[in-house]
Amino acid sequence: MNILQSMRRHRDQKTALLATNFYNYETLLGVLHAARQQKSEIILQTSPSTISYLGSPAVAAAMARSVADQEGVTAYLHLDHATDMDMLRACVDAGYDSVMIDASEKPLKDNIAMTRQAVDYAHAAHVAVESELGYVPKLGQHDVTTDGFTRPDEAKLFAQETAVDTLAVAIGTAHGFYKQTPRLDFDRLAAIRAVVDIPLVLHGGSGLAPEMWQKAIDRGIAKINFATEIKNAFIRGIKKEFQTQESIDLRTIFPPAIAAVTTLVASKIMICNGTH
Repeated sequence: MNILQSMRRHRDQKTALLATNFYNYETLLGVLHAARQQKSEIILQTSPSTISYLGSPAVAAAMARSVADQEGVTAYLHLDHATDMDMLRACVDAGYDSVMIDASEKPLKDNIAMTRQAVDYAHAAHVAVESELGYVPKLGQHDVTTDGFTRPDEAKLFAQETAVDTLAVAIGTAHGFYKQTPRLDFDRLAAIRAVVDIPLVLHGGSGLAPEMWQKAIDRGIAKINFATEIKNAFIRGIKKEFQTQESIDLRTIFPPAIAAVTTLVASKIMICNGTH
């Protein structure tokens, strides 16, 4: 089964695949421990900045594949939020299962053209492509407004013109922690699902209440991106250990932080699988 088949299966079952970013070996291990505990598939995501930190897409892919094999977990590797074709091509060539080209802040015609270019390259290597339509604020950007929400008619056109495999939609979420309780447009999501058959993706899963995750899944979301809370759990775990012990041995400092990530991610997998 490939990543698209898995997402379609989850959507048909009114469940979703959890897509978790990892940043180093420790966060990767924490995520995969959770997937193993829950006997669940998972998507492992790397952003361009994480790839830069790790050194190359090849290093990120080798790390993800080897640890997933070690843990006995079915894990799909995905490039998150690439904005240039060079990074996307490098990840396709490194054997990623899926890549995202993000031209969502460009005019619609430019977004379509860039996504089509990504699709042509990735599909030649049997790699899936995700794109984003609408405005999902990134870290440091201004607040969510309905002006940037995905329009169902444009989503239909976008899917037809690009042949993209999965579509991230803007319905009121944002990347990072929320400054106020988000109000998601679930009616809009249902309307998009009614005219678009490809799997839909929800970005900005961190900070959303479990019932919001479930409502989104019930209305067609097949993949939920989850990142900020993972970084937060890991760093808080490390800070706590530094306050309680004097050791500088990373092998004793890191395990509790890894465990915190595992506990957090396991709870989100349960929501995605409808078992919480």
